[in-house]
Amino acid sequence: MKTNSKIQSYILLLVLGLSTFSCKKDFIKVNTDPLGQRTVAAHQLMASSLVNILTTNMVRNRSFNNELMQVTVDISDAEGKVFRYDVRRTLADYTWNNWYVGLTDLNDIYTIASQPETLNKSYQGISLIAQAWVYSLLTDTYGDIPYTEANKGKEGVYEPQFDKQKDIYLDLLNKLEQANELLKDGTAIVATSDPVYNGDVSKWRRLGNSLYLRLLLRISGKSEVAATVIAKIKEIVDTNPANYPVIENNDQTAKILWNGTNSTSDVYSSPFMINVRPVDFRGSAICEFFLNRLAGWNDPRIRPSLGKNNVPRLGIAQGPSGYIGVPSGYAPGTGVPKQAYFYSDGQTNNPLTLQTDPYTGIIMNAAEVSFIKAEAAARGWINGPVENYYYKGMADAINYWLPTYISSPTDPAFIQYVTEADLLWDNTQPLDNLTPDSNSQLEMIHVQKYYAMFLVDFQQWFEYRRTGHPILPKGPGLLNGKVMPARLFYPIITQSTNPTNYKNAIASQGPDEISTLVWWQRP
Repeated sequence: MKTNSKIQSYILLLVLGLSTFSCKKDFIKVNTDPLGQRTVAAHQLMASSLVNILTTNMVRNRSFNNELMQVTVDISDAEGKVFRYDVRRTLADYTWNNWYVGLTDLNDIYTIASQPETLNKSYQGISLIAQAWVYSLLTDTYGDIPYTEANKGKEGVYEPQFDKQKDIYLDLLNKLEQANELLKDGTAIVATSDPVYNGDVSKWRRLGNSLYLRLLLRISGKSEVAATVIAKIKEIVDTNPANYPVIENNDQTAKILWNGTNSTSDVYSSPFMINVRPVDFRGSAICEFFLNRLAGWNDPRIRPSLGKNNVPRLGIAQGPSGYIGVPSGYAPGTGVPKQAYFYSDGQTNNPLTLQTDPYTGIIMNAAEVSFIKAEAAARGWINGPVENYYYKGMADAINYWLPTYISSPTDPAFIQYVTEADLLWDNTQPLDNLTPDSNSQLEMIHVQKYYAMFLVDFQQWFEYRRTGHPILPKGPGLLNGKVMPARLFYPIITQSTNPTNYKNAIASQGPDEISTLVWWQRP
């Protein structure tokens, strides 16, 4: 028995020895996917990163921005309802995590396109524009964030410092200035890699400079940078527009045209179709503020296919115009009934309008650029007249959703619309007035800008925080002192994995609360 035991031991040692030798021999070859690639080209990272970021924006636009900004209102008395300014801490994680993951690929695009053997100025410029877009979303949502040390885990930076928002903004503007220069040459890119402009580099340059205007306007109220910012806005619009082309029409609007379904893999499928259930759309009603104005204007963007509230299948009494929304901020226990919602015809087995609409993937549109110019002109920073930009913004906004309805602000159908809706520009109004039920030039501009930015990530919320417009009604059920949240909490995972820099950030910026103002909001 002992002899057999020794023999078995020798055999075991021999097997282990051979196994160890085999593991060392050709280890890399055996463990390398013969069909995969160990390196990646810049164009291979572009589509997935942009689609994933836009998906994040659309999902949270629906559940967060729209509830805060009275586009929709949840019918529920439960806690944690955003429309009551009751924001749970866990809500912050989704955007933070997904935006930083997306930035990893966007940074890699720039790195790859900067190497001598793969040098491409267009991919460099597009990367800088996309980085500026995503970082601006991050800092406008949270305030001070990791920036200069962000996405450097491969370099051993696991606990990045938080940069101040002012410094971040100044660097983002520098990125966009660089991008404008890089894209001048129009170096070709792979068209199929570009879900936004199908390889049209000139349109990417327009997007970069339009984003430039957005960010300049956002910080224009800060005295320490105002003079430089205002001068740059004038340079882009008035002094040297040829060097800073911007988005001028909806053919240049930055969007991903969703052209697929949940079952197709060779096209881009809307996140509303993949990530959001039909019941999620039916859970939120269209808000009174959003819907009743459109109804009062007899706005063509209210689609007849939605049906009016008095049709039998909805079982709701008819409002003055046939459409009526739910007031936001209602107190728990009020028993507010659901009325209108973003649904095609009330049939539970039919598709939701927004789930199937291919035009919902907006990054930045022509109408927003026009309204940026309208505000700048109203403040006297650029040449006017203001009404030219105001009317163009309105026409662009309608034209995006209804391209055959009007062609321009001089179209008779548009003139009839603004006249009958009592939306004609009024130069006699004061520049600004935030008194409820009052009017002003900024209120006229921002009411229309609010509708133009429908479905555009958090831009309605950002602009409201910057300007106080449009003036939203305050329901009795609002929390947070009935004050619009100024930011989101820092994610819980950041508090636990980066505790020192998290503490430094709140010591500098203020408490990690939704009431703490970010830099560009402070007086």
